[in-house]
Amino acid sequence: MKMRIQPLQALYFTQFLSAFADNMILFVIANLLRENGFSPAMLALVSISFFLPYIFLAPLVGPFADKHPKSFVLVIGNLIKAIGIVLLFVIDHSSILLLMLSYFTVGLGAVVYSPAKYGILPELTQNEDELFRANARIEGYTIIAILLGIGGGGAIASMTAPLVSSGICLLLYLLSLAMTFFIPRMQGNANIRYGTETRRFFADFTLLMKRPDTRFSLVGTGSFWMSSAVLRVALIAWIPIALGIDPESFSVSLILATISIGIIVGAFLAPKLIPLHQFTKSVNYGFGMFLVIALFPWIHVTAVAICLLLLVGFMGGAFIIPMNTILQEEGKKLVGSGKTIAIQNLVENTLMVIGSGIYYLVVYLGVSISGAIIGQGLLLLAFLLYLSNQRKKVHG
Repeated sequence: MKMRIQPLQALYFTQFLSAFADNMILFVIANLLRENGFSPAMLALVSISFFLPYIFLAPLVGPFADKHPKSFVLVIGNLIKAIGIVLLFVIDHSSILLLMLSYFTVGLGAVVYSPAKYGILPELTQNEDELFRANARIEGYTIIAILLGIGGGGAIASMTAPLVSSGICLLLYLLSLAMTFFIPRMQGNANIRYGTETRRFFADFTLLMKRPDTRFSLVGTGSFWMSSAVLRVALIAWIPIALGIDPESFSVSLILATISIGIIVGAFLAPKLIPLHQFTKSVNYGFGMFLVIALFPWIHVTAVAICLLLLVGFMGGAFIIPMNTILQEEGKKLVGSGKTIAIQNLVENTLMVIGSGIYYLVVYLGVSISGAIIGQGLLLLAFLLYLSNQRKKVHG
């Protein structure tokens, strides 16, 4: 039993370190952009480069993780992320394309890493009960890593030179990679063919989109992550302007982390607030999220901003969890858990690219950050109105 616990502990630690660095690196990129005179809108443009591998490689990364030993795939993912950081040491930081290349490489590593961290769990557990606990723990480690990566990682990035904070991210990825060697290397399925799996991926995608409940959930979770991605980038620029805080202060990342705290609370209370058989009621919390976002341009008091950020996070957590649960349960029956996650990644990252692109374009055309936040809120509202229209078809 001891030998089985050790690989799981190594996996949790590997995931924690990698996810922490994934969230910290955004603040490192933001500082590099600011130091080199780029406008805040450019952060949205660089963010798009991180999402693109999730779109282009969505049909392939699942089969890649299944074809090879998953612990080996985790090593490859972290190694690619580390190469993305190494690029920051050698590129010209005044080139937006080279900064995008660096962040694109980190995203490439992230998309390779993602399916293996979940897919390896059945190999490291003996029964469904152990698997359930392992899933819960890896999600817990990921949430803690996101919170500390935004809060603590953002604080480290604000207090150190970009190359120093880049070095810390590189060290975290290398430590994560080293921990992977404590996980057994179990043989993959060498018979997997990428062409066949790609065709199946799009057939499975079509199947999930045809079903009213899974379509509702895919669009709902995708619109949430689209809003979250844009809001995170927008708030990095908005907090210093609206609240009169130094952009280089670690307070910016700490304030931003309150959204994640709100999401955790909303996610925890969601099962009590929304019965699963009435999961479409979660759209009401989406409307609540929109209304709170619409208040941001008029807020200039830090305490009020923190309360609103907690509230928007809470609404978002309650909005996404019921849909995510239904999607995973129904998706598992229809196409399997791993393929459902891959399809969900495709939808979410496609919408994040679209949302970030619209945000960049709006700010580039001269609209204020506050105006762009309202614009993002209106885009969310359009998806919410679509979801409201679909509720009868789901329960039809």
